[in-house]
Amino acid sequence: MEHALQHLRRVDPALAPWIEQIGPFALQLQPHGFATLAYAIISQQISLAAARAIRDRLVVALDDLTPTAILASEDDTLRATGLSAQKSAYLRDLAARIASGQLELERFPTLDDETIITQLTAVKGIGRWTAEIYLMFALGRLDVLPAADLGLRDAARLVHGLPRLPSPRELLALGACWRPYRSVACWYLWQARRLIRQS
Repeated sequence: MEHALQHLRRVDPALAPWIEQIGPFALQLQPHGFATLAYAIISQQISLAAARAIRDRLVVALDDLTPTAILASEDDTLRATGLSAQKSAYLRDLAARIASGQLELERFPTLDDETIITQLTAVKGIGRWTAEIYLMFALGRLDVLPAADLGLRDAARLVHGLPRLPSPRELLALGACWRPYRSVACWYLWQARRLIRQS
């Protein structure tokens, strides 16, 4: 990781002081598996507090958050936890793909990033952003840049003094120099934005 930080300081002078201020890289990984992907679907377009509440009610209602439990559950049971009909359908699609062996999560650690993204985005309700966030926060991949992330684009604007929010394409261009540690740069940008917003 020290090599990664040396690289980022060298290639991005605007990010370098933030790396010094924020300190050691401390991205908190989530467990790799169905439950984390299910939570990613649940949390789309709602607050984190609401997403956690729905997830917790699901765990209580189903005894466990597994593909088997989701597939065996009644629609009314899922709806009672606060899940929309659409998100229930997304969870069932994810569960069915895993149960049938169409989606083999246990193979993900051996696959390259783009292959994983292709497989995950075939699931209803999982777009590229969700797949990229999963790569970063569940699989610990170090060279991912979720360029559609609004918070990340705003962080790049603030840290680099840009006159406006960069487009996803512009962010990809800006972050090309961060390779092969784009995930690390993203984490520092998110932390820097939080500190700037608090000041």
